[in-house]
Amino acid sequence: MGKANHMTFPGGVHPADGSDKALSADRLIQPYMPKQVAISMEQTIGGTCSLLVKPGDRVKAGQKIGEAKAFMAANIHASVDGRVLEVKNLNQNGRTVQVCVIQADDGPAEEAEALSYTTSLADISGWDRDGIIQKIQEGGLAGMGGAGFPAYKKYLTDKKIDTLLINGVECEPYLTCDYRSMLEYSYAIVNGVRLLWKAAGAERACICIEDNKPKAIERLREIVKEVKEPLEVVVLPTRYPQGGERQLIQAVMGREVPQGGLPADVGAIVSNIGSAKAAADMVLGDLPLIRRVVTVTGSVKNPGNFLVPIGTSVRELLELSGGVTAVQNRVILGGPMTGPCIASDWTPESGGELPFVSKTTSGVLVLPESRIVEQPCMRCEGCVRVCPAGLKPYQIDCAFMEEDYDLCEKLYASECIACGCCSYTCPAKRELSFRVRSARDMVKQRQRERAVKQ
Repeated sequence: MGKANHMTFPGGVHPADGSDKALSADRLIQPYMPKQVAISMEQTIGGTCSLLVKPGDRVKAGQKIGEAKAFMAANIHASVDGRVLEVKNLNQNGRTVQVCVIQADDGPAEEAEALSYTTSLADISGWDRDGIIQKIQEGGLAGMGGAGFPAYKKYLTDKKIDTLLINGVECEPYLTCDYRSMLEYSYAIVNGVRLLWKAAGAERACICIEDNKPKAIERLREIVKEVKEPLEVVVLPTRYPQGGERQLIQAVMGREVPQGGLPADVGAIVSNIGSAKAAADMVLGDLPLIRRVVTVTGSVKNPGNFLVPIGTSVRELLELSGGVTAVQNRVILGGPMTGPCIASDWTPESGGELPFVSKTTSGVLVLPESRIVEQPCMRCEGCVRVCPAGLKPYQIDCAFMEEDYDLCEKLYASECIACGCCSYTCPAKRELSFRVRSARDMVKQRQRERAVKQ
């Protein structure tokens, strides 16, 4: 594993110089308790839960209010003490989803006493694989790096796992929520990694961090020296999308996940730093996933990181950060490379409805509006050189626009990881990432339909 620093993956870009992360990297995590939360019963696309409460019901923070029914779903819990105000349907990513609105109790929230696992190494000898997996299933642990896949399903694999990779790379520009967590929740994270290592049945565990985060590297290495488990901190060169699941496996382990395969096929499980912290909360603190750290940054008066209940309004987070400073703007949920634009030229007075924090919400980013007009493809193949998946984005783009989905499939559009490197690099400013990702989704849908017919 010592050679991991010299290993890499094909393609990739350097989309930022560090000034983006500097906006919020030194801001301590601030807890915030809203007066009302709106919790979606679909935290990931297709991950629908059945609502267990009705208007007028009293709920306690941590109480299960949504039971996982779909394959992509994880249990959902009330994130505040209060009363169910209403249940309504909202448009979310073009889909109608059920949302539970909870009015939080008046008065300041009680300060939780710091539990020992957050300040020192915990005794995990009493926990076995089955017990840990059961707790993270009950606690609704979903991948907090963006995909939102129910975490317990990864750990139920019957494949032989030799390496657990904990993704602390945070390669997406502007975001610093994982970085601040590594500094402020260090012991909880390491304890969570130890638990997930047990759940994976792995030979070793690696906390993977890019070399642009020296303070986090130093802090976690100090704690890792105390542990008895085969756990280490692996430092990787700064390069986007280093945090992509397949790219991380290739960089650290020197293995390629086969087409259509999963990390477990090459002996790996990948979980996010935030997921490790949440696993410790669930197993050692008996606290389901009801809050997370969100970076609010870019063109706002006071960029920062906030610990908020699931269901907190993005509008409130923008106000908490002092408001938007660019009149012509784009509000992005997540980072600039992969996050969707949720509003344009937004102001509090515009009245535009903004979404609510989910388990996968890592950031809220405001960027000045930049009007870009697509130009014809130059066939420069710049997108080919930077594609981490080894695809030819410009060819897939052309095939998709011609609705030639058979050709999209032959060009392996299904392997797109939607990192955005192609659009970032394109001198013609073509919307390659959007259309290649759309081609990927179309190809996968066709593949699923063929599988059903068989």
